Amino acid sequence: MKLLKYIYWIIFPLILFILDVVLNIENFFMRTFTTSAIAFFLSPKKKKIKIQTGEKTQITWFFLKEPIFLN
Repeated sequence: MKLLKYIYWIIFPLILFILDVVLNIENFFMRTFTTSAIAFFLSPKKKKIKIQTGEKTQITWFFLKEPIFLN
């Protein structure tokens, strides 16, 4: 669960490196903005959902078909 808090910070440098090597964008702000947008899109999203038995945490991700529920 703690990894989900930091997954954005794991994805961001990887995408930054890949875009630097593949696209070779020289403008720092353009490269950072593009990387931030892609990392935000690829990072898992977490929300709390109220159900009859209480609250559960739902994790959705771009690569998963169905959400993951945590207690």
